[in-house]
Amino acid sequence: MQAFFDKFTKKYSNTGGWLDRGFRYIVNYTQKGDILVDYDKILERLPGLLLPWYGQGHRQLPWRADREPYHIWLSEVMLQQTRVEAVRDYYTRFLAALPDIPALAGCDDDTLHKLWEGLGYYSRARNLKKAAQVIVERWGGEFPETYEDVLSLPGIGAYTAGAICSIAYDLPTPAVDGNVLRVTSRLLDDPAPIDLPETKKRVGEALGKVYPKQAGDFSQALIELGATVCGPNRAPDCGRCPCREICLGYQNGTARQLPVKAPKRQRREEDRTVLILSCGGRYALEKRPQRGLLAGLWQFPNTQGHLDTAQALAYAQALGLRPREVRREIFRKHIFTHIQWNMKGVYLEVGETAGSFCWFTAEQIRRQAALPTAFRQFWEEERDV
Repeated sequence: MQAFFDKFTKKYSNTGGWLDRGFRYIVNYTQKGDILVDYDKILERLPGLLLPWYGQGHRQLPWRADREPYHIWLSEVMLQQTRVEAVRDYYTRFLAALPDIPALAGCDDDTLHKLWEGLGYYSRARNLKKAAQVIVERWGGEFPETYEDVLSLPGIGAYTAGAICSIAYDLPTPAVDGNVLRVTSRLLDDPAPIDLPETKKRVGEALGKVYPKQAGDFSQALIELGATVCGPNRAPDCGRCPCREICLGYQNGTARQLPVKAPKRQRREEDRTVLILSCGGRYALEKRPQRGLLAGLWQFPNTQGHLDTAQALAYAQALGLRPREVRREIFRKHIFTHIQWNMKGVYLEVGETAGSFCWFTAEQIRRQAALPTAFRQFWEEERDV
C-alpha cells in the first residue's frame, strides 16, 4: 500500500493538488488504505448549501439593488483592489454623474479622473470609458449579452465577464476572484497557490460544471461567503459556515493554513522630491505623460531623489519661479504594485507663476483636478494647516 502511495504522489506531485483525471486528490493515508476524495462530488453540493444561506440574509450593497449590467460592471471594476466600504460613495457619486453607458462614453477625461480620484489604479477608469465607447459603437449603447462579447471589451477579464454575465443574465459563467479561490482552497483542502493562473483556471472549470439556474445568486453567495465567513487575513469562522459539513479544510484541520500564495517579488524603491509650489493662493500642477504610471493624471512638480533645502530652492530658481520661502518639509511614502515611492514634500512659496505649469486655486483643485493618492496626501496636509 505504501508503494502505491509513493508512486501516486510522485506521478501527480506537480499538479498543485489538482489531478488531470476527475479532479481527484489523496487527502489522507491510513492503515486501512488510501482515501480518495472526488472534488466534483463536493462542489456539486455547493449550490444546495449556499443558495438557502444567501437567501436568508446578506450584506445590502447598492449595486445589488438591481441587475442592470452597467451597474454590475461598474461595481465590479471599482471593487478590484478596493474595499467594499470605500466603494459605496464612489459608486453612488459616479452613477449620479454618469447614469448610463452613453454618458460614460462621452465623458471628458478630467471629469472621469475626478470621479475616480482616490480609488487608485486609474487605468480601470480609462478602460471603462474605452469599453463604453465600444458598446455605443457596436451595440448602440446597450450592454452585450453573451460572455464572449463581454470578455472582448477593453479592461474586462474572465472574472469580471463571469460576474456580469452570471449576475445580470443568470448565465453559468463562474466569477473566480480572491474570495472564491479562498473558499475553494479551504473547501477542497487544496495547497495549490491561488495566485497562479492555472489554479484560477482549474477552479473556474470545476465550478462551471455545478452552476445552478440561479447563477447570479450563486456567484453572489460564493463571493459573500469568501468576504464574510471565510474571510481574508483572519481565521475562517467555521462555526457559521453553511459548507462546514463538506469542507475538507475544516475536517482535516488545515483551514487556517489555507490558502497558499506564491512568493512575491520584492518591490523596487525610489526616492522622489515633491514640490508644492504656491504663489498668491495658486498652486502649480502639471499633467503626467499619457503612458505609464498614473498616465494622464495631475501631479505636483517632482523629481527623482531627495533634495535638501538648498537644492530645492535652486531647483525652483532654475524654473524661473523666484523662490521666497520653504514653509515646511514632510516625508510620506506611497506603495504601488511593483514600486514604492519614498517621497519628500517641500512646501515652497514662490514669487512668479512661471514655467510650464498650470496654476490652480484651492477651489479649482477641489472641483477639477484629479490628484492620485500619491500626490493628494501632500495636498491634504496643505489644506489641514
